[in-house]
Amino acid sequence: MKGIILAGGGGTRLSPLTKITSKQLLPVYDRPMIFYPLNTLLRAGIKEILIIVSPDHPGDFLKLLGSGKEFGAKFTYEIQDKPAGLAQAFIIGADFIGKDNVTLILGDNIFEDDFSKTIKKFKSGGQVFAKKVSDPERFGVVKFNKNGRAVKIEEKPKKFLSSYAVTGLYVYDSRVVEAAEGLKPSARGELEITDLHNWYLNKGELRVDMVKGEWIDAGTFDSLLKASNWAFKRASLDQARDTRTASKKSA
Repeated sequence: MKGIILAGGGGTRLSPLTKITSKQLLPVYDRPMIFYPLNTLLRAGIKEILIIVSPDHPGDFLKLLGSGKEFGAKFTYEIQDKPAGLAQAFIIGADFIGKDNVTLILGDNIFEDDFSKTIKKFKSGGQVFAKKVSDPERFGVVKFNKNGRAVKIEEKPKKFLSSYAVTGLYVYDSRVVEAAEGLKPSARGELEITDLHNWYLNKGELRVDMVKGEWIDAGTFDSLLKASNWAFKRASLDQARDTRTASKKSA
């Protein structure tokens, strides 16, 4: 299993903050945003990771993350010259992926869940993760039948489809490169990740699991603040737990 972090794009929703740096380098409480998706991959045992960045800040990412040795991993970098949809990541990373399975995570997505078991036991097909949200119109939305099986996924539907958004974590076998290269741009002029989901769904090879813990798409001011507050609360709880453990040992 290889990993890709998509950290390109202009981050226009966070302007003027992103006039001087990349969105994924902005702080989320006590660490850069990209550390959170990176940790999701590392926890799953993924050691070979491609980081796709915009042309404006590649040196900043390299200075922050280096070769990956510090993290017990190996990092490769590629430039996304112009954002043309999330599915473009698999085309940019085609040589990196080769014949291996791959997990793609968006650089502004923060997950509380540990996906290690799911990713480690993945064999073939596609695997995505959904979460019930109050604003599904912002995302790709999945519809389930009465048996809980995914039957349709649509990008930012105009009519209500369901309240379940597809989150920014995707696991695919190596056929995803071929599928991505065969996509046609949508009306937005982008290669839609939803079309990749449906490529596998139509073959009966897409699995949709639920995200149980917190999921934050930290690409807006409100969600960035929410992410920092969540990270602060979590750090405080961890600190309190460590203090209690130390007290018991000293007693």
